[in-house]
Amino acid sequence: MSESSDNLIAVSRREVQRRRRPPQVQKTAQKLVKNQQPTETRIVTVALTRLNNHISNPTLPAGRQRLPSRIVMPVAVKPIPKPKAKIPQRAVGKAKTVRVQKDGKPKIKRRPSRKTQLKPMARTILYTLRLLIVGVGIGAIVGTLLSVLDPANRIPKTAEPPSGTNVTQSNPNNQVSAFGLYLSQEIIPLKTTLQNLATPYPNLIPGVFMVDLDTGAYVDINSNASFPAASTIKIPILIAFFQDVDAGKIRLDEMLTLQKEMIAEGSGSLRSQAVGSQYTALDIATKMITISDNTATNMLVTRLGGQEVLNERFRSWGLATTMIRNPLPDLQGTNTISPRELGDLIAKVNQGNLVSMRSHDLMLDIMRRTQRDNLLPSGLGQGARAYHKTGDIGSMLGDAGLIDIPTGKRYIAAVMVQRPNNDPSAEKLISSISSAAYQHFSQTTVTPRTPTNNSPTTNFQPPVQPIQPVQPFIQPQLMNPIVPNGMVNNTPMGTYQAPVMTPQYYPPQ
Repeated sequence: MSESSDNLIAVSRREVQRRRRPPQVQKTAQKLVKNQQPTETRIVTVALTRLNNHISNPTLPAGRQRLPSRIVMPVAVKPIPKPKAKIPQRAVGKAKTVRVQKDGKPKIKRRPSRKTQLKPMARTILYTLRLLIVGVGIGAIVGTLLSVLDPANRIPKTAEPPSGTNVTQSNPNNQVSAFGLYLSQEIIPLKTTLQNLATPYPNLIPGVFMVDLDTGAYVDINSNASFPAASTIKIPILIAFFQDVDAGKIRLDEMLTLQKEMIAEGSGSLRSQAVGSQYTALDIATKMITISDNTATNMLVTRLGGQEVLNERFRSWGLATTMIRNPLPDLQGTNTISPRELGDLIAKVNQGNLVSMRSHDLMLDIMRRTQRDNLLPSGLGQGARAYHKTGDIGSMLGDAGLIDIPTGKRYIAAVMVQRPNNDPSAEKLISSISSAAYQHFSQTTVTPRTPTNNSPTTNFQPPVQPIQPVQPFIQPQLMNPIVPNGMVNNTPMGTYQAPVMTPQYYPPQ
């Protein structure tokens, strides 16, 4: 019994020392929180465990009854006092249930994000702002792509407008046609007048394109529409002819032979000539324009390479509607052109483009001699000139050319009218349109192209230079001019000898 008592005393002392140490109390408190058991129960259990392990039951003499089993505390062992300090309530709080995943790690419950804490109205506003930002970004990207792919941005910018124009560069209506023709702003009063002139003719479909060559002001009424070309197709054919003349592919005095398959009905005089007759290329081109000879046109088209070659050249010029599909007279109207392209071609030739200046002069001279003058020329005043070409079939009547009026103003006029079969009112409409345009451009002042001296007048007199003495005149000795080919020179000495002119490439008219 003494050995058990000593063991109990040692165990009790160790337990008392453990309770007196503060760090051990805290460590014990942490273990209690995890195991969810009070400190006192753990201590008593340890003590009892050690007692049960080391104390053996004593042997009783015979005749005595065994008392019920109970814990007997030795006299020498003092009871362990309860700790006066209480463990903070927060340390012994309610235990939290921790779910253990399959891999043995506890599942941590995260704090809800700020998005889930937003109210429904705030969440709706947030999504709306995000959609708005995304929409603006997509719109900017699409706008950039459209601006890059826009065909209008591919047109090269030309130089400044011609001198003497009263249109500023900041005008948003400034534009450039497919041929580089400068267009400033549309003439609204003249356009309204022309539209009113067409109102009494509901069966007619007019197409009008006019340009003031000094200012770039223009009128556009259905000018990009495709019309049956009739004989107006002869204007681009004439330009192609003079291009080949400038390139040396054709000579003006080259002889062209009339063949049977080239003879065409309609206007002209060559259709009555014998097959095999020959004419110069310049004569054929002149008859094509002045008397609108269809046979001459077919001869020239053949010499230039045919319809497909000419159509390819028209496309290289930037023409979209101008095309030859059948030989003339083409009464069905399969050959097409537009007033805008007619006006651009004539303006381009007037600017000295497409053909040389020598060919330009010959072209205008040929177009000035057009015999039919009941369309554009009928609306002009006295002294005005029209360099033009007409077109007339049952479904279309038109006229296009360069108008030169006495005031010095020049403008392009291309008028085409689609009509019922041979409706005579189309002729009246074209004549009235030409008259209205002539009245408008005649009243427009022409800005002088030569600079004037605007320096202020002063009373300053330049100093008078002293007069130098005149040197005596020495008569030069005249030499006899050299006469080629052994010709006798009968010119008296001391008289003026006219210079010898070299023959021109173009034959005289």
